[in-house]
Amino acid sequence: MVDFVQLQHAMKERLERDRAIHTIEAEGATMEDAVAEASTLLNLPIRRIEYEVMVKGFSGFMGTGAKKWKIKAYERVTAETIEEEKEAAEEAAEEAAKAVLDKDGEVYVQLFYDGAYLKVIPPVNKGRKAHVSTVSHLISSRGVSGCDMSLVEKIVKEEAGMYVKIGEYQHNIAADSMATVDITADEMKATVTVTPPGSGGRDIPKEAYLSLLRSNKVIFGVDEEALIAFSDKPDYKEPAQLAAGIRAVDGKDSYIQYNFETDQTRVRLKESSNGRVDFKDLNIIQNVVEGQPLAVKIPPEEGTPGRTVTGKVMPARNGKDMALPLGKNVHVGDDGVTIISDMNGQVILAGGKINVEPVYTVQGDVNIKTGNIIFLGTVIITGSVVDGYSVKAAGNIEISGTVEKAELDAEGDIIVHQGITGRSSSGSIRAGRSIWARFIENSQVEAGNMVVVSDGIINSHVDAYKRIICQGKRASIVGGRLRATEEINAKGIGSPTSGTETICEVGFDPKSKEQLEILSDQKEEMEKQLEEVQLNMQTLINIKKQRKTLPEDKETYLNELMDKRQELTEDLQKNKGDIEKIQEFLNSLKARGRVSASSKVFPGVKVFIRDAKEDVRNEYRAVTFILEDGLIRVTKYEEPDEESTKGPDGYITS
Repeated sequence: MVDFVQLQHAMKERLERDRAIHTIEAEGATMEDAVAEASTLLNLPIRRIEYEVMVKGFSGFMGTGAKKWKIKAYERVTAETIEEEKEAAEEAAEEAAKAVLDKDGEVYVQLFYDGAYLKVIPPVNKGRKAHVSTVSHLISSRGVSGCDMSLVEKIVKEEAGMYVKIGEYQHNIAADSMATVDITADEMKATVTVTPPGSGGRDIPKEAYLSLLRSNKVIFGVDEEALIAFSDKPDYKEPAQLAAGIRAVDGKDSYIQYNFETDQTRVRLKESSNGRVDFKDLNIIQNVVEGQPLAVKIPPEEGTPGRTVTGKVMPARNGKDMALPLGKNVHVGDDGVTIISDMNGQVILAGGKINVEPVYTVQGDVNIKTGNIIFLGTVIITGSVVDGYSVKAAGNIEISGTVEKAELDAEGDIIVHQGITGRSSSGSIRAGRSIWARFIENSQVEAGNMVVVSDGIINSHVDAYKRIICQGKRASIVGGRLRATEEINAKGIGSPTSGTETICEVGFDPKSKEQLEILSDQKEEMEKQLEEVQLNMQTLINIKKQRKTLPEDKETYLNELMDKRQELTEDLQKNKGDIEKIQEFLNSLKARGRVSASSKVFPGVKVFIRDAKEDVRNEYRAVTFILEDGLIRVTKYEEPDEESTKGPDGYITS
């Protein structure tokens, strides 16, 4: 019979060998090239590949010193592939079951102490049944006398698989079969060796084998099925194992089952919905949230004692327990075995201990080596953020270098020690609190509190819920659109030579104002659509009045227009309600709203305070624009509040 457990085990081993064979090394000028080569060599789509970086490439300098990226790649093991392998093993087992050979019926004639006995085994599947003539020949060859052939025919027909006495024989004691028992030195196996009987010699029945084993102190692990098969058809003069002990199994030691990737060198690429892989998203950081289970200790197992064939107990070692690898910012759950995060941050395994770090530090630039950064804490970057990459953090972002055409998004503050240099007003910078930078150029910037710059803001769109402060020796605002609820303050605003328009808007919430503009545009579009629908409806109604009826298609179209009018009317009503709410909110703001320049304001600058507008046509020195009685007035320069000049810890604003 086929042992399906062994077959499945063999299938598993084969699959593991196949997977080992299909681990390849690939290289390329860039990491993308190396992964593409691995995809070709493995004949797999990129989404089904995992890889480890063996050698980090380098583009070289001026064409020299270049080094290729080198990776080790293999097929990603997913729940889907595991299920496929399981199905393959099951299919192989089913095929093996179908392949069981047909087996003819078997006949055994044994000479025991009280006579001759016959046993007939039925066939398997399409095997042939035992024939009486075959049985008669075997009986004759064993010297059986006084045999009742009608009884033999009945036994052959019934195929009961039991020994039945069929006659007598002339016993020759000198020709009896003889058996000896051997036990291995470790007493884990017992074998029996049997000599064949001669003419008139007795066979050894199963009970005699059992007695022989017991007399040799074999009292444990006797294989009943093997014993029955051996007693029916002994393999003479060859040792046959009829008993086996059970070896002691030491208990498994306690171990930690991690809920995160402990190999920090492994790169995990993510595939988008369209099947493409963004090589900027390397998923190197493993973010966790407060209260998240990070790992669980699997308790040690008790050992299973063994036993020899002579009945001796073989002791087993119990598994060893281990201390929980508790590092920083983690604790043990109520169950005593689960390690839980104390905060949002990055989980890492360092020095064998689990830590959650609230700060993630990038040594150098954010580029192809690091990929995009997403972190549930504060990110510190010792270099710059290069074109096309993004950094998103639940805490602060602090950058020692510059920010190019990139995306920054922080729930806290963003601190850029050098400057922000987008291109053509591209590059998006958003902070839940304040943004601090040396300069901002050609960028989109948004802050929930303040934007503070020491050198200047050039051709950028900057929104701040409270203030935009540009204070320093070269602190000027030139070009772009700046919006703040309370104040815009700089050394200089505008330029005597630049033709770029500079717009400063204060006295309202920039987000609400922007939403108001969007809603107003939508309102205008819906009103135009409604007017067109009503005009078409009126035309059809006039035709219907004249002709008393309309063609079926025109009547259908009229009904569609009526439904459209109803829909537009409802949407327009909602739109007007939203506009009223935003206008009420903007009117309720108590922000004074002012635009100030400690040095000069140049002609061409446009100043908006709430709904009032001032086109600057003359050059002003050290002035502040304020709103009085619905009109914008020019007054003496007012210094920004002291709060505005205070930078975050370790950052100097000028």
